[in-house]
Amino acid sequence: MDQLALLFVLLLGAVVSVPVGDRLRLPAPVLMTLLGIVLALLDFVPNVEIPPDLILPLLLPPLLYAAVRRTSWRQFTANVRPIFLLAVALVFVTMVCVAAVAHAVVPGLPLAAALALGALVAPPDPVAATAVAGQLGLPRRLVSILEGEGLFNDVTAIVLYHVAIAAAVSGTFSPWEAGGQLVLSAVVAVAVGLALGWGANKLMDVLGDATLQISLTLLVPYASYVLAEELHGSGVLAVLTTALFLAEYASDPDDVLTRLAGHTFWDIVDTLVTGVAFGLIGLELHNAIRTASGRWGELLGWSAAVVVVVVLVRLAWLLPATWLTKRLHARRDYDEEIPTSWRETVVMWWAGMRGVASVALALAIPLRTESGAPFPHRDEIVFVAFGVIMATLVLQGLSLPWLVRRLGVQADTAQEQEFERALAVRAAKAAKRRLREIEDVEELPDEVSERMLRRAADIGWRISPELGEDERREGHEQRARRMRRLRRIEGEMLSAARHEVLAARSEVGANPEVVDRVLRQLDVRSLR
Repeated sequence: MDQLALLFVLLLGAVVSVPVGDRLRLPAPVLMTLLGIVLALLDFVPNVEIPPDLILPLLLPPLLYAAVRRTSWRQFTANVRPIFLLAVALVFVTMVCVAAVAHAVVPGLPLAAALALGALVAPPDPVAATAVAGQLGLPRRLVSILEGEGLFNDVTAIVLYHVAIAAAVSGTFSPWEAGGQLVLSAVVAVAVGLALGWGANKLMDVLGDATLQISLTLLVPYASYVLAEELHGSGVLAVLTTALFLAEYASDPDDVLTRLAGHTFWDIVDTLVTGVAFGLIGLELHNAIRTASGRWGELLGWSAAVVVVVVLVRLAWLLPATWLTKRLHARRDYDEEIPTSWRETVVMWWAGMRGVASVALALAIPLRTESGAPFPHRDEIVFVAFGVIMATLVLQGLSLPWLVRRLGVQADTAQEQEFERALAVRAAKAAKRRLREIEDVEELPDEVSERMLRRAADIGWRISPELGEDERREGHEQRARRMRRLRRIEGEMLSAARHEVLAARSEVGANPEVVDRVLRQLDVRSLR
C-alpha cells in the first residue's frame, strides 16, 4: 500500500465512521483513531510521510472554520470568563505541572524541553470536543464552553510551545520577551483576521455566484493562517477572528442557495478532514513502537505519570473555577451559560481529550538545537505525547458516552422547543407585518389578502407544528392535513418532473448543461 492508497482508506473511513458512530453511540473521531491504530499494526501499511511543519497549516484552518460556523460571537462573549479560565489559565497551569513532573521523572530532561512537552499536551482538542458534544446531546451551555475552550486554547498552547522550543534550542529564556511575544502574536492575529474577514465579505458581494462564494470560504481560512504566521502572529487566532467576523457579517438572509450549499459543503469538509486528522493520530503508533523498542516499561511509566497529571489538574482546576465563574456570572444573570451541577462539571472534566494539535506540535519539535546537538530527549517527548493523546482520546472518548448517560446530563429539550416556538412566532409576525406594508402600497383582492395571511400563519406552523395549537386558530388541524396532502401531491409531481428531465440527459442531441440547469431549478423548488 502506498501513501495515496492510505489516504483513500482514511477518507473512506471518515465517511463510514459517522453512521457507525451514530449506531454505536461513539464519537466518530475516536473510531477513526482506532482505525489508524489498526492500520499502524499492519505490516503492509506505510509510515505517514507528511512534513511536521505542514500538519497544522493543512488540517487546522478548515477544522477551526467549520467549528466556528456552529457558534456565534454572542455565545463567546457570554462565556468569556469560563473560556478564559479554561483556554488560557488552565493551559498555563497544566503546562507548568506537566513540566515539573516530566522534569522530575525523566532523567536528564531539561526544563525548557519539559515545558515544551507541557505546552503541547495542555490543550484539549477542539475537533474532538465539538464532535463529542454534538453527538451526545449535552446542554447548550456545556457545548458553548467546550467549543470556546477548544477553539481558543490552541492559541495559548501554541505560543507557549514556541517560547519553550526557542528556549530549548537557544539555551536562553526571557520572561519579558515571552510575554511580549504572546501579546504581539495576539494583536497581529486579530488584525489579520479582521482585515481578511472584511475583505472576504466585500469580495463575496462582488462574486455573487454561490459556487464562487463557497470556494472563497475554503481559501480564506488558509490565507488567514498563513498570513498571520508570516507576520509572526497566531495563525489559529487569526482563523478564529476571520471566521467569527464572516459568521456575523457575511450572511445574506435572502441568499438561500448559497446558505444551503455552503452548509452541505462545510459538513463534507469537516467530516473528511476530521477523519483524516484522527486517522493520522492512530497511525503515529508506528513511530511510538520504534521509539519504545526495548524500553516499554520505562516509557509507559513516564507516559502514565504525565497522563495522571493532565487528567487530575483539569479536575482540580474545574471545581474551584466553576464555583468562581458561577459567583461572577450570578451578578450578571448569566447562570444559564455555565455548569449548574457537579454532574456537568464531571462531564466537562472527562471531555478534555487531546488530539490533532498535540500530535502536530510533538512532530514539529526540531531535530537539533542551535549548537548542532540533538534536541534533548526528542523521541521520549514524542512518545509521552502520543501516550497522553491515546489515553485521553481513546479511553475518555470511548467512556464519555457511558458517563453522560450514567450521570443523566442531557440538553433541556423543553427549553429548546420553547425557544423554537418563540422564533416561529417572530417569523410569522414578521411575515404578517410585511404583508400589511405591501397592502398599504398595493391594492390586493380580498381573497389574495386572506390567502397570504394564511400563508404567513403557515410559516410559523412549519417551523413549530405546536404553534397553531398554542394560538388556538380555528381549523388548524384541517389546514394542516390539507397542507400535508398538497405538499405530498406536489412532491410527487416534482419527482415525476425530475425523472423526465433527467431522462432527457441521455437523449441524442440533449445539452447536459441545460438539463442540469433545469434540474437545479426543480431541486430548489422542492426545498421550498
